[in-house]
Amino acid sequence: MIFEQIATGGCQSYLIGCGDSHSAILIDPHFAQIDCYLGLAAKDGLRIRYVLDTHTHADHFSAAKELGRRLGAPVVASKLSPAPYADLRLDDGEILRVGGMRLSALHTPGHTRDSMCVLTEDRVFTGDTLLIGGTGRTDLPTGDPDKLYDSLFNRLLKQNPALLVYPAHDYKGRSHSTIGDEIAGNPRLQKRDRAEFVAMMNQLNLEAPTHLTEALRTNMSGGKTVEQLLSEAAARVPFVSLADLAERVSRNDLGLILLDVRESDAFAGGHIPGARHLPRGQLELRVNSELPDPTQRILVCCDYGRISTLAAATLRELGYTRAAALDGGIKAWRDSGLPMTKV
Repeated sequence: MIFEQIATGGCQSYLIGCGDSHSAILIDPHFAQIDCYLGLAAKDGLRIRYVLDTHTHADHFSAAKELGRRLGAPVVASKLSPAPYADLRLDDGEILRVGGMRLSALHTPGHTRDSMCVLTEDRVFTGDTLLIGGTGRTDLPTGDPDKLYDSLFNRLLKQNPALLVYPAHDYKGRSHSTIGDEIAGNPRLQKRDRAEFVAMMNQLNLEAPTHLTEALRTNMSGGKTVEQLLSEAAARVPFVSLADLAERVSRNDLGLILLDVRESDAFAGGHIPGARHLPRGQLELRVNSELPDPTQRILVCCDYGRISTLAAATLRELGYTRAAALDGGIKAWRDSGLPMTKV
């Protein structure tokens, strides 16, 4: 087995390859690590045949859909997954063949309704059903402590005690554990009475994940994150430095249209000398009257450089092929002591 474990903060992903065929499966991929996974697969000479999510993640953005699209690989999930982009939905006990490896699905609801673990050879990928020294929480959408009790005590913990445990999260830098070690030392697993376990889970009072709403929206629907939209826009537009624009302002000859896309009150409160105002929300509706010449060079600016990046990408889609965005935004301009003016 060729094995790579990739940590992103506390999130854990796994690239598992067959040493003979060099076919591979990627488990619980994080959107921020797409290039890393592709680089590791290339380094190890692997072809990723499947991309699998053990459950619907609520604290980060899954890369399963995007990697499936790029690689032409099926996205694998539980039969109960709400993700419309899942190509292959596994029932309990069903097996994936990846080269000479066999990976078996173990339906383990509780953390989420669609949680499953994946068994292969000497290890089990437990998602958030079982963590090192803990378990997945049950207070998020579709969580159920009673079902988690059954998944743990009547299913997962009855597996071979020597099985290596690789969870989807660990925040203390640990790579793995074993079923036996977790049975012996995991504090939550010492509550072996169902009622006591359920009561303990209901009283954890954990904070909600930072990106809960957006993560659930994108992971359940296959929609894009805000950062993904920004990243895609940034890949389609060039940027102009503050120093370049400052030089143009100092000689009182911009040589381009400087387009401020902030709201009216922000523009009136102070803007870069020579800027024209066109709020982002009105861009598409007013672009033909405000910017009649699509061959002109246009530099778009906003407070932090994010909305202006989206606006510049939109302008390019509309045929303004010389549209660019100000790198850093107006806040960076102001913080650098560069000149501002008011209407």
